[in-house]
Amino acid sequence: MGVLDGKVVAITGAGRGIGRELALAAAKAGGHIVVNDFGTSTDGEREDDAPAAEVVKEIESAGGVAFANYASVADPAGATSIVEDAVEQFGRIDAVVNNAGFLRDRIWHKMSAVDWQQVIDVHLNGAFHVSKAATPYFREQQSGSFVQFTSTSGLLGNFGQANYSAAKLGIVGLSQSIALDMARYGVRSNCIAPFAWSRMIASIPTDTEEQRERVEKLKTMSADKVAPLVVFLASDLSKEVTNQILSVRKNEIFLFSKPRPIRSMHRAEGWTAETIASDLVPAFKSDFYGLDRSPTLIDWDPI
Repeated sequence: MGVLDGKVVAITGAGRGIGRELALAAAKAGGHIVVNDFGTSTDGEREDDAPAAEVVKEIESAGGVAFANYASVADPAGATSIVEDAVEQFGRIDAVVNNAGFLRDRIWHKMSAVDWQQVIDVHLNGAFHVSKAATPYFREQQSGSFVQFTSTSGLLGNFGQANYSAAKLGIVGLSQSIALDMARYGVRSNCIAPFAWSRMIASIPTDTEEQRERVEKLKTMSADKVAPLVVFLASDLSKEVTNQILSVRKNEIFLFSKPRPIRSMHRAEGWTAETIASDLVPAFKSDFYGLDRSPTLIDWDPI
């Protein structure tokens, strides 16, 4: 008996990389899987249907059950078709894993409106469209799990990824609101920020020795390490876990904090720009955040 026996799981972006490993693991755990993949390159250009079809064949060859969907999550009708295929093929939908995405990395002053919009459309709007399509079914059956993929680029920041960072942090806000709104129906929503080598990060520069060392460390964090957490969150084992931000880094699992007030300062007569500069900034400065990124904040080797 697998922990996903009897469950139907839709996984977006499941034709390659992390998504492929999630689909294989969920099928091995007994789930019936809708393998969605639009078949794009790493920069979002349409290629072919082969990735999703190949993963379905791989699952079926191993004795599992899967169905391929080739829609774009950025298209509301396409996103809805992912959930509809799950219900038509397998009779229900129990979990949605919003993993689909691509990169259009540009340093901020060179980022175009197109670079911005296309990344937001797939990552943030795609997560909304697919989640929204599953919601009526989850609400009616009084159960369901949303697994939303965020990134440390959104949680901690990164160079050249204003579009991606904004989308991924937006997904955290989306997930939090879903978790709060849907708790009364027994539905949960959680985020995962994966550390894993995939084609999406294979373009990281290796011009310096430091960059080469970083890439070699990233290569040790294989995509299959993310799968057990997804299987757990999609299963009934996670029925008490909702509204959390988790991260997988090789054999480590992190729980991330959320923004909360950490300092307060009162001035009975109110504030002026001058008193903010003279009184508040010196008091708060020790708690101000620097220009940090994940490599500086999580600086130990993957375990």
